[in-house]
Amino acid sequence: MTETFKTIARIQYSSEAQIIKGRLEAEGIEVFLSDNLTIDTDPLVSNAIGGVKLKVLSHQSEDAKEILESIRKYSMDDEGNSISCPNCHNEKIELFSTIKDAKSLIWFIFGVLFSGLPFYTRHKYRCETCQTEFDLK
Repeated sequence: MTETFKTIARIQYSSEAQIIKGRLEAEGIEVFLSDNLTIDTDPLVSNAIGGVKLKVLSHQSEDAKEILESIRKYSMDDEGNSISCPNCHNEKIELFSTIKDAKSLIWFIFGVLFSGLPFYTRHKYRCETCQTEFDLK
């Protein structure tokens, strides 16, 4: 009988993939990482090749997904408390960057034209459940 692997996650950094691999193996799940050596050699190609592929045996994929969901990190405030949505009070909040105001747009254009990094961007939070965007202030 041949065992097949199924990709359950794509992770940008090899070090993060190794930590998750260790957590899954501690639960008895066999894990294989793909493209981790390529990204260790040149981290700038991570987005181009789709990151490190976290693969598990097909029959263990559902268990692995449940473990990944339980350890998935969401946004926290400066005191380490989970941030909740002001609309639906869900705690599945993600931080994202936006270029919606004039100052962000000007710095984005300046950065593109003169290769000046980092860009100025505004950071907002988005609820995964109701898609509400909000600031902490």
